[in-house]
Amino acid sequence: MDFFIYYFSVFLSLLFISKLFLSYHGNLPPSPLSLPIIGHLHLLKNPLHQTLANLSLRYGPVLLLRFGSRPVLVVSSPSAAEECFTKNDIIFANRPSFLVLKRLNYNSTTLGTTPYGPHWRNLRRITTVEIFSTTRILMSSAVRSEVIRSLALQLFRDSNQSFRKIELRSTLKELTFNLMMQMIAGKRYYGENVVDLEEGKQFRDVIKEGFSLIGTPNLGDFLPVLRWVDLKGLEKKSLRLLKKRDPFLQGLVDERRKKRGFGCCSTEEEGETEKTIIDVMLSLQESEPEYCTDEIIKGVILAMLAAGTDTSALTMEWVVSLLLNHPNALHKAKVEIDIHVGQGRLIDESDLTKLPYLHCVINETFRLHPVGPLLLPHESSEECTVGGFDVPRGTILMVNMWAIHRDPKLWVEPMSFKPERFEGLEGAKEGFKFMPFGHGRRSCPGANLAMRVMGLALGTLIQCFEWERVGEEKVDMSEGKGITMPKAEPLEAMYRPRQIMINSLSQL
Repeated sequence: MDFFIYYFSVFLSLLFISKLFLSYHGNLPPSPLSLPIIGHLHLLKNPLHQTLANLSLRYGPVLLLRFGSRPVLVVSSPSAAEECFTKNDIIFANRPSFLVLKRLNYNSTTLGTTPYGPHWRNLRRITTVEIFSTTRILMSSAVRSEVIRSLALQLFRDSNQSFRKIELRSTLKELTFNLMMQMIAGKRYYGENVVDLEEGKQFRDVIKEGFSLIGTPNLGDFLPVLRWVDLKGLEKKSLRLLKKRDPFLQGLVDERRKKRGFGCCSTEEEGETEKTIIDVMLSLQESEPEYCTDEIIKGVILAMLAAGTDTSALTMEWVVSLLLNHPNALHKAKVEIDIHVGQGRLIDESDLTKLPYLHCVINETFRLHPVGPLLLPHESSEECTVGGFDVPRGTILMVNMWAIHRDPKLWVEPMSFKPERFEGLEGAKEGFKFMPFGHGRRSCPGANLAMRVMGLALGTLIQCFEWERVGEEKVDMSEGKGITMPKAEPLEAMYRPRQIMINSLSQL
């Protein structure tokens, strides 16, 4: 009986694929020869963005693939990307449904996973106005300064004012996780004066497991017959993780609700001078109780942790790696900070506008090593045209920013690290050939916050410490596996406090 069900499912899948592709007579984009059932899945190798870039070099910048039963449009040129995010922006405003994402994101109701429609518009409005507005970001600047300076003090004390080796990836991940949790819930899980060490460890493990599951390929998303089999047990693992994770998230919400009930959520007595993001959401819950449920609040927390921890930490790791391999650029960034900030105090967020070269360094890192090399996938809600080709309804869109960022027709010496290419007016005109945070309706609403976090953290590390490679050899810049494109090997570096900053660090 099981055999019969299996082969009957394969037969139905073949019928579906035939109907979808063989009966479509439009002017489809070029495509390599595909295999029955699996389509082009056999062509895919890690890292995926490099594989897709190689296929685009052969077949063109607008390429149609088939991942099992699902059509996938791969775009690798600024003009095609512009079409997708301007003329066809509403059409491509949907997100494709994937099993693990759906299970771990409250049935795809979080900002990054929910389909385009009234719910998404409500979430976008709330996050844009209440969380990522310039006013709200400025109100939380003291939190970011406190967490980043706490890291600087910890590094200063650990160094004993001499060169010390440090593994930076874990340090930067601890920083971004602490920073986001302080903004979200008014608590941190790393460093000094941490009360709930065990709770913090368990919560971090749960979040880490979620990232791992999301990054695990699930063939059932592309071959419907395999959904019955669940070869890797992803659905069971997702449901099990959800049961472990939800009590942590609910606990954060209930803790803030309790403090609000006692009237002490933002008092000096409690040591909290700013409202947390949960406080803001609970205030909205009072005015919109039917919409702003606890599940919506937990979804916002998830979205903040997903978008604001690994991505920022890994980008900063790439930045420091590039600066260690290009000491002249590191020296230039340090001199800029010394001139515009001085040596008698630590850098603050208000100084970032006076540090254009540091901003150029971050942008050049985005260009060479984007932590979202394929952006987040979109899905077409109806037929449209891109680059003169017809694109069927229900097609997944993948924009290969990694390929666009390294296209020699678009960039001078694209493989070279040249922050200066982003200076002045020229840097402001990059448009659709440089979109580290996406574009259009589904672009990242937290781009301003991310740039502030990375600018302040990197500026503090450059201002306060001297940095050197562990040995004579350059840092290995090989790319590793993962949805957020880490370095293949975590960065190890030597650091010590700068002599001129010891007094300022001692006073923290």
